[in-house]
Amino acid sequence: MNPYIVKSDLRFNDLSVDRATAAKRFGGGVIAGRRWLIRALSFLSTAIFATTLEATDNISVLGNKPRWNVLEHYQQTITRDEFAHLVNDVYGTQGFAPDLIEIKGDAARILINRDAQKFFTLRFAGSKEEQKNVPRLWRPAKSLPSAGPDKPLAGLRIALDPGHLGGSWAKMEERWFQVGDSKPIQEGDLTLRVSRLLATRLRDLGGKVSFVRSTHEPATGKRPDDFRELARKILIRNGVPQPRAAVLDQTDPEKESTIRWQSEILFYRYSEIRRRAAQVNFRLHPDLVLCLHFNAEGWGDPNSPNLTDTNHLHMLVNGSYLAEELEFDDERFEMIRRLLSRAYDEELPLADTIALAMARETALPPYAYPTTHSTTKVGTSGYVYARNLLATRLYRCPVVYCEPYVMNSKDVFARIQAGDYEGSRNINGVDRKSIFREYADSLAEGLADYCSRACK
Repeated sequence: MNPYIVKSDLRFNDLSVDRATAAKRFGGGVIAGRRWLIRALSFLSTAIFATTLEATDNISVLGNKPRWNVLEHYQQTITRDEFAHLVNDVYGTQGFAPDLIEIKGDAARILINRDAQKFFTLRFAGSKEEQKNVPRLWRPAKSLPSAGPDKPLAGLRIALDPGHLGGSWAKMEERWFQVGDSKPIQEGDLTLRVSRLLATRLRDLGGKVSFVRSTHEPATGKRPDDFRELARKILIRNGVPQPRAAVLDQTDPEKESTIRWQSEILFYRYSEIRRRAAQVNFRLHPDLVLCLHFNAEGWGDPNSPNLTDTNHLHMLVNGSYLAEELEFDDERFEMIRRLLSRAYDEELPLADTIALAMARETALPPYAYPTTHSTTKVGTSGYVYARNLLATRLYRCPVVYCEPYVMNSKDVFARIQAGDYEGSRNINGVDRKSIFREYADSLAEGLADYCSRACK
């Protein structure tokens, strides 16, 4: 996934605070390139959308006002100990202001609005035996009837989310590079190819498969020009009093300060992912979303990229929110709703199982984040991290975010150039399966392993 840098606050589709931290925080690999909006971007959105939100609402970029009354459905569905564990060990591992979430006796007090000193009270169940049923549309694998060893995914609703856009949008997203006259590497095209192979595998195993993205076209109806005014205001707020309209070229050192560059980010990172979330939550209603990506190390000039010997694999699940992210009312609400849905109970063992299956097939080592400032290592496989990404936070079901392969590694580059094929071919002196089939087959195997055990 990540060939570039960001200075902003919403991670996957968020941004990072500095090059050193951002480089490994944006889904993996050294990131080199885009995004500038730092935290003030999100604060600015409150002022910009003041016509639709109360003046005191503190909402992240293009976010929605939280519906705190929804949490009433979760009263007495969780014990104090489980709530405290999830807050302290999964979602709030980076720390947060003490008034945001206070656990007191048989209830938690959650901040709704600091200016108004308004709070939501979540009442705990007295014991596990007294817990009420958790309201949710997705179904854990263990709740599905066993359908036999040949159809371990029978009845499971799986949504495939091929990361990014590809096609004519790839250069805008900076998910593109080319070595000489070779075929360009475009992450959005690669993930779409994998998703089509994967869909066939999963359906053969009994799964009900849908696509969050099935073409190169964006899910959102918005385009960069729709965000020009917002981009201009963001830049002014960030100390650029007279922002330039256009980017001169990709080597332009001031491109991050242009209206065009910022409006493109608002389009493909924020608007696009929020629209995909709406499809998942209100149209597809899956039991699980698999977000498909390829990783990257810094490749420098995309027209003359650096190729590396480095290659690795990791998985992401939602968690490890930054303290400043939890200051936003909508992110805090989304975290609490996700916590109460118990998505983590499903997605962590699933991510561990898939990671181990992919590791067996690919022989890739686990990726290691250089710091713990944005992620928390979780699970038992050694391949899974918790991290607050926009997609994993907004999709209201378990989400496994896959980050195998370094696109600009010498080995992966050669395998991508070889294309898709049946059987094996000699790549760099080694007989290898098509990288696309290896990705799809190993992921399907991991999911089947998990469901086979869960349904027993």
